[in-house]
Amino acid sequence: MMLPTDWQMWLTLAVAAGLLVSLAMRLAATDLLALAGLAVLVLAQDLSGTDKLPSPSEAVAGFGNKGLVTIGLLFAIVSGLELTGGTEYATGWLLGGVKGLRSALIRILVPVAALSGFLNNTPVVAALLPVVHDVSKRIGASPSRLLLPMSYAAILGGMCTLMGTSTNLIIRDLFAEKQVEGATLGFFTPAIAGLPATLIGLIYLIYASKWILPERKPPVSVSDDPQKYTVEMQVIPLGPLVGKTIQQAGLRALPGLYVAEIQRADGRIEAAKPDQRIYGDDILILVGALESVVDLRKIRGLTTPDEQSRKLEVPAWQRTLIEAVVSTQCSLIGKTIREGKFRSNYNAAVVAVARGGRRLMGKLGDVRIEPGDVLLLEASPSFVHRQRSSKDFYLVSRVERGEVRRHEKAILAITITTAMVLVAALGWMEILTSAMLAAVAMIAFRCCTTSEARRSVDWSVLIIIGSAIGIGEAMRMSGAAETIAGGLLQFAGGNPLKMLVAVYIATVFCTELVTNSAAAVIMFQIAWSAATGLHMDPTPLVVCVMVAASASFLTPFGYQTNTMVYSVGGYELRDYLALGFPLSLLVFVTTMVTLSWWYGLV
Repeated sequence: MMLPTDWQMWLTLAVAAGLLVSLAMRLAATDLLALAGLAVLVLAQDLSGTDKLPSPSEAVAGFGNKGLVTIGLLFAIVSGLELTGGTEYATGWLLGGVKGLRSALIRILVPVAALSGFLNNTPVVAALLPVVHDVSKRIGASPSRLLLPMSYAAILGGMCTLMGTSTNLIIRDLFAEKQVEGATLGFFTPAIAGLPATLIGLIYLIYASKWILPERKPPVSVSDDPQKYTVEMQVIPLGPLVGKTIQQAGLRALPGLYVAEIQRADGRIEAAKPDQRIYGDDILILVGALESVVDLRKIRGLTTPDEQSRKLEVPAWQRTLIEAVVSTQCSLIGKTIREGKFRSNYNAAVVAVARGGRRLMGKLGDVRIEPGDVLLLEASPSFVHRQRSSKDFYLVSRVERGEVRRHEKAILAITITTAMVLVAALGWMEILTSAMLAAVAMIAFRCCTTSEARRSVDWSVLIIIGSAIGIGEAMRMSGAAETIAGGLLQFAGGNPLKMLVAVYIATVFCTELVTNSAAAVIMFQIAWSAATGLHMDPTPLVVCVMVAASASFLTPFGYQTNTMVYSVGGYELRDYLALGFPLSLLVFVTTMVTLSWWYGLV
């Protein structure tokens, strides 16, 4: 059978269209679909030997792209911030005086937008999810009032610099490969359109979201957990919580957890009320669900009483939280935790005990162990392997995200991150170099371990980007990008401003259907071909693609941060449309005005 001479172009367009449709229909995982599309093109080239499709080495070259490696390193850097409590340390002072919904929106959205300009916005949102839950509890509002605006603020902030979003990093490297004389993308080049769009977008979110977003409840609530842990925490003398009320300390902000009583240093026991002040060496007895107990241990200024955790032979950065169910054959049954010398026998500290939904009375060390008790332990991960086959426990498992916080390293983690941003922004180092040094420093100074940094990386995002770069290269080599650009040129009639509008709308359409990374890489090649056809500076069209690829406000699936808050906030698709459509129009108009004025396209 004779194939048309331009079959490579039609195959590439079919693969790109098939990827768009399959991703829009959610036929499989996004990374699998992107990789499958690339595999089809590689197979076609391998069987035909054509030079109009990328060879296997050319197709996978995107996985070694500098921008992609930088994104992976940024995930690890934010992991160091999160595990030291650096995120809460940096934002805690700002969120302390929240009084209402509008105040909370201002105090959350502004720093999130600012942080997202200098750190990849996906891990920034992940790190701040617990903070938003804390604030929403303080003001008596559903997290749905804050989570989606936070996602949109992170997207807006990421538009302003080359480091803020994965699409900008990737496009910067694709742009550099073209090596066009006199055309460069500086660290703040995207801010030409991104900064005005961010300012206008933040004003809209702060003042309009209150009226547009309804109160939503997540399908699963922490407070629905029938099993309640009893936990003791001691207030550190001279710590940040001394002199604050229970309300101000955020101890009433964790869902499904309450302070049962306060044991003063002089032996007095007082009932816990929201306006009750806490002081150094106070012991707080709290009752709550597992997830809230885990979040409680992230609060700076609290420690376990009697320094049981500090006496462990394992350093803090090697510890995690573990759940263990006491068996009927446990040698400690009938003994208190203190009498049984639990720490000495198991090299693990008991930080909480659950016995169904009941609150356990007295101090934790005086609780007598019974069969079926669930113990929350702080120990080395090796405890799981040592005790899994032990007769003392029925079940032993690690707690998800139960790594022990290293609050003493919070300032160090913030310093490392700030230094990385400064040297990259001032042009003293390549972004990749500064990110690499920062990631190594986080691990070297034990802000996070190698395994924690590795687990923090969202590998699906990297696979999608690497595959999309290969598909984008196929569009260039096969002539598909040039053909689409020719269609856009006909629409624009040789008018650069109309071309700008066409590129923006096409990029937004692709982004909402697939992912921002895939859309950005594919549209970059089309925008470049269009600029060549118009004999114009490609920079405004490239910046247009950067902004439009990030401007995903209409669906939960076009951008990672939108997906992250979808189930957590209990949102429906109409919530994204209601809040996102006006924001999309504002960003579109602002981008067109600023780019056409800055680059003289009018």
